[in-house]
Amino acid sequence: MDKLLKFINTMDTKTSIAYGLIRIFLGVALVIRGWMIVSNPETIAELGIARDLFMWVSLAGIFHLLGGILLCIGSFTRLGAFIQIPILFNVIFFVYEHTGLMMGGQSLELATLVLFLLCIFFIFGAGPLSVRDYFNRKKVSP
Repeated sequence: MDKLLKFINTMDTKTSIAYGLIRIFLGVALVIRGWMIVSNPETIAELGIARDLFMWVSLAGIFHLLGGILLCIGSFTRLGAFIQIPILFNVIFFVYEHTGLMMGGQSLELATLVLFLLCIFFIFGAGPLSVRDYFNRKKVSP
């Protein structure tokens, strides 16, 4: 029991690592989403997107790829988050405007969570477990 409490207390002091892991997971998820859109144009048609919006959805896929990579590695994290915020904002307020909560598939709740996390990373930056943090520590170390 003492070992468990010691482990829990140790993890309580390492919450910044959780912040980095969430950033990495979000980045990987966005890269996968972007790759699915870019590599399979038929997916766009399956989503019910009009043919005249095909270019915009393809551009969103490219932004998901680029922004997701930046989030994953933790370099230019604010830029990676910033280029995706308008996309998620449009998804929430225009794509899902006719749906409500608790719908199946890619839901409003998931898109809202991703937008919220992108805003957090845009405001607070990459945090630990990032390329930027690594190079900042290298500069400080003698």
